Amino acid sequence: MTHVAKITEIVGSSGKSWEDAVQVALTEATKTIRGITGIELTDMTARVDPNTGKISEYHSTVKIAFGVEHS
Repeated sequence: MTHVAKITEIVGSSGKSWEDAVQVALTEATKTIRGITGIELTDMTARVDPNTGKISEYHSTVKIAFGVEHS
């Protein structure tokens, strides 16, 4: 049997951490994508507050893999 997977890339954001931003992305993806089989963290970035010099928002870019459904 042949299996085909589709990959989509999304960005999650969080005020807590990069790990939380990944979880936010995955949680949102599960609302509209069925059969998620894996994720790959491809990038981590952050917004810095210029007044405090501290990270104000974490961004995690992830690739989401899921099976293609056949009719």
